[in-house]
Amino acid sequence: MTQTNACINAIGCAVPKQDVHLSFIQWAARQLKDDRARQLFTRMADRSGIDHRWSVLPAAPGGGSPVDPGGFYADGMPSTAQRMQLYGEYAPPLALRAIKALRNKVGVEGVTHLVVASCTGFIAPGVDQIIAATLGLADVERTLVGFMGCYAAVAALRTARHIVRSEPDARVLVVTVELSSLHLQPEQQVDRLLMMLQFGDGAAAALVTAEQQGISLGQSFALTLPNSAELIQWHVGDSGFLMHLSGEVPGRIQSALKDPDIRRLLCGPVEPAKIDHWAVHAGGRSILDAVEHGLDLDEGALSASRSILARHGNMSSATLMFILADMLDDQRAGNGVALAFGPGVAAEGFRFARAG
Repeated sequence: MTQTNACINAIGCAVPKQDVHLSFIQWAARQLKDDRARQLFTRMADRSGIDHRWSVLPAAPGGGSPVDPGGFYADGMPSTAQRMQLYGEYAPPLALRAIKALRNKVGVEGVTHLVVASCTGFIAPGVDQIIAATLGLADVERTLVGFMGCYAAVAALRTARHIVRSEPDARVLVVTVELSSLHLQPEQQVDRLLMMLQFGDGAAAALVTAEQQGISLGQSFALTLPNSAELIQWHVGDSGFLMHLSGEVPGRIQSALKDPDIRRLLCGPVEPAKIDHWAVHAGGRSILDAVEHGLDLDEGALSASRSILARHGNMSSATLMFILADMLDDQRAGNGVALAFGPGVAAEGFRFARAG
């Protein structure tokens, strides 16, 4: 029996227009009253590997950032309800901008299924319904992947692959949209501020079909590191969503990736160093360093991930899609592994190859 191969034919990406990275760092430094702590924070922020992060939040009067006088965060921390109101206002248009960017690369007529992933907001009717209505997809089958965190793109693409393999004529539109800048929190600890200030906003849209064009989606994998549930957590609070990211995470990931069984799960019979393309979720410089050292990869193996981190920061589930978009544009042949981490600590991904 011949198996149908599912392929990502193209990916379109979109970010908001306002770069908040520098202004948010300056705001965070002002939260630290101790000079030594402030100096440490500034030094670590400079070493983060991030140059830009983008936010949907409206500019303050006079063109200032959301933390400037008159901005969204100027007068204390907004409630969760206020943040969700902005999610409903800004998430669908950003997702539709990504779909427009996708349309500039490939035709998206005849979409039969829509899979949307997002963990930074809740609205109903959902983003998936708003997208479907805007695109005139009245009878499209919809799936919403919610609150999974940074590896949700893997779940969304895996779902699309299963659909195409079971229905070879399916044309699946996969969308990830995250508005992480809605969840800035008042903090006075260096590690908490550094964690929070990795995140930015972004959206991506992919077309997945049986047409052998782009990236062929191969075997997927999923695992949870033992005794790690408390290391990455994501809670709904009264003033936004509250994330906990333990400093132990990079070390635990690096140690796990030394395990031969886990390496086989990720790469099959191929040694990690023989994989041509690594699409690793850019969760932060320390995460990428941990993967590089854990898998004994050459320097530069994660250059695609580091490039996205520098240009956009960590956009949660959208990040992996941005990395794959760059790889699609590169058009180099070879085998690849996509890998992302999130609450659990879970590691999910899939193997891939250039189609055609």
